[in-house]
Amino acid sequence: METRNLVCIVCPMGCSLKVSIDEGKVLDVQGNSCKRGAEYAKTECTNPTRTLTTSVRVANGLIAMAPVKSEKAVPKDLLMECMKVINQHSLKAPVAIGDVVVENILSTGVNIIATSNILEKSA
Repeated sequence: METRNLVCIVCPMGCSLKVSIDEGKVLDVQGNSCKRGAEYAKTECTNPTRTLTTSVRVANGLIAMAPVKSEKAVPKDLLMECMKVINQHSLKAPVAIGDVVVENILSTGVNIIATSNILEKSA
């Protein structure tokens, strides 16, 4: 049996969690103040995910880069592969919040979307 110590990042409480794991399965979570902490610990120990935030080049925009993020969390072990895909994309101004930059990245079911409006340069 393995024990992992984590700090929960779901809410500002930052509970210290002690997670008991056996053969890849979470047996027990201690230290959480709420149900969300236990869920976080189970996910973090079995299939960790992260929201991916980065930027993409914008052609003919008032600014050269647009901030983007994943609509939902993606598996942590795919983050670098996701970045390789994202870095192959660019946008053309105007860009609107919510525009899909990459649809269903790496077949995860998660879209990469723009998180800012970028206006087109005037001629």
